[in-house]
Amino acid sequence: MKLRTASMSLAAVVLAVSAAGCSSWDSMSGRQKAAVTGAGLGGVAGAVITNGGVLGTVGGAAIGGVIGDQIGKNR
Repeated sequence: MKLRTASMSLAAVVLAVSAAGCSSWDSMSGRQKAAVTGAGLGGVAGAVITNGGVLGTVGGAAIGGVIGDQIGKNR
């Protein structure tokens, strides 16, 4: 699979999951929102860096979630 195709597919999945989660977005704290956003961005970045590898995507999401959580804590 080409990198562009994998990136676009992953972006579509992330967008769909984000849209589904918007119904509960209002009840989340700022720290939780930052963690979710970080996980989404980290997952996309991990997928792009590893050419769509599952381990890179999951690892990027985990690292991004932790970073987003820590940034949200300091706001």
